[in-house]
Amino acid sequence: MIFVLKNKFINIDNYNLKCAIGKRGRKKNKREGDKFTPIGTYRFISVYYRKDRINKIKTNLEKIVIKKNMGWCDDPRSKDYNKEIKFPFIYRAEKLYRSDNIYDIIIEIDYNKHPTIKNRGSAIFIHIAKRNYSPTKGCIAMSKKDIKFFLGKISKNDKIKII
Repeated sequence: MIFVLKNKFINIDNYNLKCAIGKRGRKKNKREGDKFTPIGTYRFISVYYRKDRINKIKTNLEKIVIKKNMGWCDDPRSKDYNKEIKFPFIYRAEKLYRSDNIYDIIIEIDYNKHPTIKNRGSAIFIHIAKRNYSPTKGCIAMSKKDIKFFLGKISKNDKIKII
């Protein structure tokens, strides 16, 4: 099944999941740090979550517990660009274990994965939105309740289409 993100909503079973997207909107040819959400169709890979904050996750995706030393490389100089890393790390990377709650649940999608192209953009996830659904740096964000609902509906064979 293909889930479509259109006008900041994903419709599932006649239920609209409100989403936040990149601060500058959507764009076909995304670049690292441009604050656009990439237009295209992407597979769901896995779900990362904070075991200390999230009780249960019902999903068919691979589940990965976020640990304090985990991050995601967003530095094009690194061979690990757009991949999970462990801290300490000599290149620039985003921490996955955060004090706020937006990364308590992260759905990894296959944006810029096969092949990974330097400067094309990294760490494009579906994660928990801030209370006011303020724009992201390029990710898709939704409420914790909606992301849990969404996880129960998707599988590895499904895709998200951002239009």
